[in-house]
Amino acid sequence: MIRNILGSLVALAGAASAVLSPFRDWYDGRAGQDYRVRDLFGGITATESGVLVSILLPFLFAALLVIAGVVLRSRLAVAMAGLVVLGFTILWMVRQGQAEGALTVGGDGAGLQVGVANALAGGVLMLIGALLMSGRGARSRSKARARREREPVEPYAAPPADQVDTWPPTQEPGMSTHTSPWPEPEVDPYTGPDPHDPRTRSYPQAERGPEPGDPRDPVHPPHRPPER
Repeated sequence: MIRNILGSLVALAGAASAVLSPFRDWYDGRAGQDYRVRDLFGGITATESGVLVSILLPFLFAALLVIAGVVLRSRLAVAMAGLVVLGFTILWMVRQGQAEGALTVGGDGAGLQVGVANALAGGVLMLIGALLMSGRGARSRSKARARREREPVEPYAAPPADQVDTWPPTQEPGMSTHTSPWPEPEVDPYTGPDPHDPRTRSYPQAERGPEPGDPRDPVHPPHRPPER
């Protein structure tokens, strides 16, 4: 966040310097707004230029590119704006040197003047601002890293479909414990202990019928004792 703010301020300062430079003297008392953009490609002439078709035009485009880069946090856009300003300034210097035969720097108002310095400084500041900015990519990576750290990590990953393994996975290739394509047989439900099983005699038995000789037994009535 701090890097983005600092880089944005530096880039905006460079854009302001570049936009103001055409309104200052560039060479022998001639302002930058007096140079036509077409003269940079065809050769410097003495023809005066309008403001919107002067060298101010590419500098305005670079300033808009810087503003868009700051809003979108795009280092590439800011760097491209700096290259545009430096490129047109250096191209002007080449054309001016061809027209004059040589470029001079004089303290009496002759030769290169403060407008050129402002343009060069503006382009350099834009490049520095682009280097200082962290951009959206770094912020997205930091958010993704924080999100991964918050997510729980599974101790074991599920085995793929083509590598059947037991569960939990043993990290070793092998067949599953259930390899039959048929369903498993169902187990009979539990109905209680078997009364005829001697291992379960400790359980309470069902009520028995009458014993032989019991008067309640209609099949085996009691016998009368013999008389003496």
